[in-house]
Amino acid sequence: MPLPPFTETGDLPQGVHRATLEEVLERLGQAPLQRKVVATRLKRVYELAAATGALKRFIVFGSFVTAKSDPDDVDVFLVMHNTFDLTRVSGETRLVFDHPAAQAHFGASIFWLRQLAALPSEEESVTGWQLKREGTRRGIVELTEA
Repeated sequence: MPLPPFTETGDLPQGVHRATLEEVLERLGQAPLQRKVVATRLKRVYELAAATGALKRFIVFGSFVTAKSDPDDVDVFLVMHNTFDLTRVSGETRLVFDHPAAQAHFGASIFWLRQLAALPSEEESVTGWQLKREGTRRGIVELTEA
């Protein structure tokens, strides 16, 4: 399902909008150059998180999923299966799960948790990322399989 149009404030309408990585890259990662750069970062983070075999949900929020022409980074929230074992992750993939290292290496602000840690519920943990700093809500994107 394609992403909805932006609101007059430049955000997606409130809610969790599901789209494939390809749909997100096509809609939000084509132009200008800064969006292409950030889209490449998003793609790499997704590939690494998915390659763990323990990725349950991949949420994209922040300026990349708005009409802003030059987002500085990409903001991501990961829900990992309870079986995810960080001690078995190494190399570049390990950086995905270290917030400061992810920011430095990928230009991505990444937050993550295992399902059991999603309190009060997994759905509320996800939808909470709709809240903007000033207290209003925006739409966010959940990447899905094709």
